[in-house]
Amino acid sequence: MSYAVHVNGQPFDAEPRPGQCLRTYLRDRGWFGVKKGCDAGDCGACTVHVDGEPVHSCLYPAVRAAGRRVTTVEGLAEPDGELHPVQRQFLAAQGFQCGFCTAGFLMTTATLKDDQLADLPRALKGNLCRCTGYRAIEDAIRGVTHVEEPCPGESVGRNLGAPAGPQVVTGTARYTFDIEVEGLLHMKLLRSPHPHARIVSIDTGDALRVPGVRLVLTHHDAPERLFSSARHEHPTEDPDDTRVLDDTVRFVGQRVAAVVADTEGAAEEGCRRIAVEYEVLPHVLDPEEAMRPGAPVVHAKDAADCRISRPESNVVGEVHGEIGSVQQGFAEADLVYEETFRTQRVQHASLETHGALAYFEEKEDGTGERIVVRSSTQVPFLTRRALCALYDLPQDAVRVVAGRVGGGFGGKQEMLTEDIVVLAARRLHRPVKLEFTRAEQFFGATTRHPFTIGIKAGARRDGTLTALQLRVVSNTGAYGNHGPAVMFHSVGESMAVYRAPHKQVDAYSVYTHCVPAGAFRGYGLGQVTFAVESTMDELARRLGIDPLVFRERNIIGPGEHMISPGGEEEDLQIASYGLDQCLKVVRDAIAGDRSAADAPEGWLVGQGTAMSMIATGPPGGHYADATVTLLEDGTYDIAVGTAEFGNGTTTVHKQITAGALGTTVDRIVIRQSDTDVVRHDTGAFGSAGTVVAGKAVMRAANGLAEKLLTFAAEYARTPRSQCRLLTDAVECAGRTVSLKELHQAARERDVALTAAGHWGGSPRSVAFNAQWFRVAVDPDTGEIKILRSVHAADAGKVMNPMQCRGQVEGGVAQALGATLFEQVLVDAAGKVLTPAFRRYRLPAYADVPRTEVHFMETSDAIGPLGAKSMSESPFNPVAPAFGNALRDATGVRFTEVPFLRDKVWLALAEHRTANEEEGWSARAHPGREGSV
Repeated sequence: MSYAVHVNGQPFDAEPRPGQCLRTYLRDRGWFGVKKGCDAGDCGACTVHVDGEPVHSCLYPAVRAAGRRVTTVEGLAEPDGELHPVQRQFLAAQGFQCGFCTAGFLMTTATLKDDQLADLPRALKGNLCRCTGYRAIEDAIRGVTHVEEPCPGESVGRNLGAPAGPQVVTGTARYTFDIEVEGLLHMKLLRSPHPHARIVSIDTGDALRVPGVRLVLTHHDAPERLFSSARHEHPTEDPDDTRVLDDTVRFVGQRVAAVVADTEGAAEEGCRRIAVEYEVLPHVLDPEEAMRPGAPVVHAKDAADCRISRPESNVVGEVHGEIGSVQQGFAEADLVYEETFRTQRVQHASLETHGALAYFEEKEDGTGERIVVRSSTQVPFLTRRALCALYDLPQDAVRVVAGRVGGGFGGKQEMLTEDIVVLAARRLHRPVKLEFTRAEQFFGATTRHPFTIGIKAGARRDGTLTALQLRVVSNTGAYGNHGPAVMFHSVGESMAVYRAPHKQVDAYSVYTHCVPAGAFRGYGLGQVTFAVESTMDELARRLGIDPLVFRERNIIGPGEHMISPGGEEEDLQIASYGLDQCLKVVRDAIAGDRSAADAPEGWLVGQGTAMSMIATGPPGGHYADATVTLLEDGTYDIAVGTAEFGNGTTTVHKQITAGALGTTVDRIVIRQSDTDVVRHDTGAFGSAGTVVAGKAVMRAANGLAEKLLTFAAEYARTPRSQCRLLTDAVECAGRTVSLKELHQAARERDVALTAAGHWGGSPRSVAFNAQWFRVAVDPDTGEIKILRSVHAADAGKVMNPMQCRGQVEGGVAQALGATLFEQVLVDAAGKVLTPAFRRYRLPAYADVPRTEVHFMETSDAIGPLGAKSMSESPFNPVAPAFGNALRDATGVRFTEVPFLRDKVWLALAEHRTANEEEGWSARAHPGREGSV
């Protein structure tokens, strides 16, 4: 066969492998801008042009490209380097966050004709984004400019673009697997077909005879040591219940063996050749059943050694507490409302799947080799610590590096690939790569915790809360990673935000034989907030009180103690208060709203509000170290450990530094996400990138500013008070000393112009959010239209309004997916039934309305320069606000998400039937009570 193809103007004649798709053919030749998001044609991240037409290269056979011209995002610009107009537009609008989907959107957009631009929902139906909420992408396509030019010393509060923006739009930003490693081997995993079984025997002989197979790993090769895949600063927060490879499997999809081979195909064939004999054991999927006597025990382990609360009852963690007497509170109430709410499993669906590769490099001091792990992780330092503990390695023997991470949302606060990749690499002394498929992401990674929340609340006739009682059951799945912590957090701020003299909570995190749950945006608060905010709305309606007024009478105020029966967190305080402003934004939106006129004739229309409070950082300490250094050429260097995955911390850290040093962000470089860079960083989770790592950076930058001014004063022999930092110099009483000159002088005097900063994450403040929707519901079909969406965010001092707004919009969009249609379904054996995007519906451009985002005017006493976190919190009030709007429109209280169209239609039909004798009319009386 004679094969020839031109890629970005370069000829290639290497023949594709049999059955090879164009995506892998291009990546094999170094065109890493072509991304793998699904390998099923669902997400569009791999879009390229073939003879000028956009195609999903994961579905396009490489052999069909023979004789054709292929263009990837790297070839979109002009030969002289001039960016394509679409690339310039995406830069000007910052039409991306993590950027993993951006190449696909660029390649699709570059081919759109005028008629297609007029119908973007149809034009963009083949491209998915999990981060942005699509507003920034639409703005980019429409040519809207958001990015401002840098201004010396005035960076904070400005819409400065992401430092990696040029690399993102040209496809040269390097994500986890966007590197070439000589001699790379590929790993594939054999996974359990049973929800609970003991491995009686495992025969790897046939697998080892497959040409190209180098190694097969089973539980016989794995360390006996138990650990948790969850990563926290304090490992004792999670139970040690996991082995690298176990002789007992506890969910369908658990890894049983690993095959390492020269090619992915050989590794896959090796997995098929492994013969496993299982002793199938009883299983339990429902957490309530799992807690009953006689239920199958998921982990028959020592409770104290493994930190499991009651293994015999499958309770991994629990919290019980009461303030006052809820029975007295209910007796004092004029109205008591009691209901059970349920939330579902949700996949993080970051477009870059989990993965890691391990290889060896010589230590810089020449004392031997160390293993390098390049991983798609939010927690490189914690992963290094876990690997060292697992394999008894000294810290200098392991280096963990995170490239640019293609989305996380909490899902990459786990060690799901690094442990087994290191085991194989050390055994073979060869580079080894493991990259999850999209299906593995669904059944081999983690999900959001499904919750069942029983709630009972009482209030007086005047709207004063008297009692609030919760019984929470969280299904943590087969392993307890994050289970106790998510459960504990879920009943914290969700209860503390309301005053009530009598509160009680009983909460349980329960093992089942399901795919494990883990950290997810909101960390349990979203699930319980759905119940609490729905209940507050219902109490208000039944008492005949405006739901906003009801909340205002009962919410915590500035300076008050946050009281939760689960235990008071001593370092948590209201260091700034914007909840009253949030509710005013909603009140003003309602007062001026005219969107009901946009509802189709005959549809039911309603509006609803919800609010939430969240701590701006995790409890127990979240540490960050940073250094800021003057470089020889007069520019600055930031070294900070936190990872960048679209959260915008890289931009914010440069803005903080530029402000402190009186310079511009383009004169600052940043090194991050590498355990060689700084001493330690807990990681990019818990919304800590700005309020923890940012504070460490601020302290380092302020320290360097002081050093520069002091040294400049000595060098120029002028009073310190007459020295001032300029963009690239120091002005000393009228004399300008360039930073280059200052660096040279410092080096001659052996003075280090560098400064370190540290922050331990405590004390912590709280952030507030409120969401409001106006919706319309078709009573004949159950279809829902969002007429208007308004979000109020108390983010303190907003460091970068454009980026912060993107976090809010993305959080609302992700929450809308979970509210309306996203759900990981499992069958009676615990097998995941939705292992692909076409079966698990993610919000597309057409599904997401433009949310009006309002920032409150507050300045936090704890956060850097007055900032608060805003990555997780926008997610939490969305589902209850939507449910309250549905209640207002239909008279039905929906108690289970997602609000699927068929469920809405069935509920309306049942409600109509139940009220026929009263002459009920859905259109005429949308406020009657009901519950489903």
